[in-house]
Amino acid sequence: MIRRIYCDDSRFKNLSFKPGFNVVLAEKSPGATDKQTRNRAGKSSILEILHFLLGSNCDKDSVFRSDPLRAATFGLEFDLDGGITRVERSGARPGSLKVEGDSTRWPVSPKVKDNKHLIRNNGWKIVLAKTMFGLDDHDEPSSPTFRSLLSYFVRRDREGGMSEPMAQSRMQQLVDQQVNISFLLGLDWLVPHQWQQVRDREKSLEQLKKGMKEGAFGAVLESAALLKSELIVAQDRVRKLRTAVASFKVVEQYHELEREASTLTRRLADLADENLLDRRYLTELQQAIAEEIPPAPDDLECLYREAGVLLPDLVKKRFEEAALFHESVVRNRRAYLKAEVEAAGQRISGRDSEKGRLDARRSEVMTILKSAGALEHFTALQGELTRAEAHAEALRQKLDAVDALETGNLKLKVERAQLVERLRLDYVEQDATIEKAVLTFADIASRLYGRDKAGSLTITPTDNGPRFEAHMPGEKSKGVNNMRIFCFDMMLMLLSLERGRSPGFLVHDSHLFDGVDERQVGQALAVGAELAEVHGFQYIVTMNTDAVPKEVPAGFRVEDHALDVRLTDASEDGGLFGFRFD
Repeated sequence: MIRRIYCDDSRFKNLSFKPGFNVVLAEKSPGATDKQTRNRAGKSSILEILHFLLGSNCDKDSVFRSDPLRAATFGLEFDLDGGITRVERSGARPGSLKVEGDSTRWPVSPKVKDNKHLIRNNGWKIVLAKTMFGLDDHDEPSSPTFRSLLSYFVRRDREGGMSEPMAQSRMQQLVDQQVNISFLLGLDWLVPHQWQQVRDREKSLEQLKKGMKEGAFGAVLESAALLKSELIVAQDRVRKLRTAVASFKVVEQYHELEREASTLTRRLADLADENLLDRRYLTELQQAIAEEIPPAPDDLECLYREAGVLLPDLVKKRFEEAALFHESVVRNRRAYLKAEVEAAGQRISGRDSEKGRLDARRSEVMTILKSAGALEHFTALQGELTRAEAHAEALRQKLDAVDALETGNLKLKVERAQLVERLRLDYVEQDATIEKAVLTFADIASRLYGRDKAGSLTITPTDNGPRFEAHMPGEKSKGVNNMRIFCFDMMLMLLSLERGRSPGFLVHDSHLFDGVDERQVGQALAVGAELAEVHGFQYIVTMNTDAVPKEVPAGFRVEDHALDVRLTDASEDGGLFGFRFD
């Protein structure tokens, strides 16, 4: 329970509380609006101080770091882990808190400095989580946290805590509601925790799908099989290029050898052309030799006889001399042709010999060129390998993404089905717990509105995790909605108290009773006071004096539970802090 809230600023109105029901009253000056009264009297500031001393963040915009309050040290004296603990914190040094009390069983021990026991704020939250809720420190996201759990017992209107029973803040995510309410009721909070993991993966898949449709992957989304084939071809090309690079030998005289090979090829071509000409010439010579036949004697004699007739006495010679002359001409002709044939053959033979020698050298050079290469060729080959590897990797990533899209949703559907089954099984096993929560909520609601208009609490396993709903007739009105929150908070208090997962106090700001019929306000305060006394928890309410209900159950008076200190907006020093500031 909370025993005392105090401050080292003498102007501050220290507040002392007692067990059970406590009311902090603020007097409203004539003509003041509700906003002015609440800002000036400081009722809501009590809740802010509680959060400040129970581990809330204190960023640069915090009121406790403002110039009027920065130097002030606020303190809280309360029951913790079977003993009385005092904690003090200031806006000047919000990261370090001074604590007094039995810390022997705390999971984080305070450090002693200048005879003061100091603890870092993160360590303080670990201590409070363990001692108030039996909660071990969880590193995983979406696990129950002390700050989220506490906010159900000290709701803040400015954070949106008065808008809906299941949400203690307008920024609270669905998973945080599911996990923390399940934890307080004693249900399996790991199921909604794992549901969030499913939702996170679904969100990632949707983002991936959207990015692929808008990006370079859009054209291949429809065919994983085509991508697979392209990837196989690309990977095979990479393997071949890697083998080529691994076996590549760099020859420094590569270009000289290239030029030599080119010269040898040209020379071989020239020799082949020259041999072709000589072979044609040789064929002509052999044909000429074959055609070179001396005339027959009878033909020669006939020729001379005719000549004698035609050219008597002028051209007559002896027949023997003519025959000898013809034989000499034919013999000389044949000798010349044979010499030309022999010379052409020698030229061809010489060229063939040179061709063999040049061809052998060219084969040697080409073998070197085929088995090695120039440095720039090696560099180009490496560059081609790099491009091929990048292309294969891009295809692999595309295939992985397409596979994830094609199979991810199916896997998530299976996981959702398994989680639904697990949730239903847990609810069957925890049927008594659920029944108690439903009946407790209905009982409290019926005490406010009667049995005919009793509200209902439903806890439903769905394919999106547990769904908690609290309903009352006319809940769309602000007043009835606020009473839904009252009934829900009281139900949480009673069930968490039974399980030892409770801070032992419940604090309601005056905003909770805005728009509520006076009779229901009176009933709610009476019910809260009775439940606090019967079940041994502390119920603290802040109210304006003009909002104190006159219609209350018999034997119950709000003023009997009011603190001695009265806040007022009528004077500069009448508010909680003892002075006014913006």
